[in-house]
Amino acid sequence: MKVQVHVRLKPGVLDPQGRAIHHALEGLGFEGVEDVRAGRLIELEVAQSVTDDQIEQMCRQLLANMVIEDYRIHRVAEKETA
Repeated sequence: MKVQVHVRLKPGVLDPQGRAIHHALEGLGFEGVEDVRAGRLIELEVAQSVTDDQIEQMCRQLLANMVIEDYRIHRVAEKETA
C-alpha cells in the first residue's frame, strides 16, 4: 500500500525556499501570486499490516520536525496508483 506524507512548515515559520520561488515567479513575469510555501512529499510503500498509529509515529520521530513542521498523511487508493 502506498502512503503519502505531505510535510510543510507551520504558519509563522519563515520559508526561505518559498520566498525564493515567489521572487523567481515575479522575475519571470507571473503576477498575482501573493505567497508561496514550499513543502515536501514523502511516499512510502508499506505492508497492509502497518497501522495509522505506526505511520503517525514515523512522522513524529523522523519524517517531520514537529517544532517547525506540520504533516498530513494520505493513504493512496489502488485506483489512484494505476
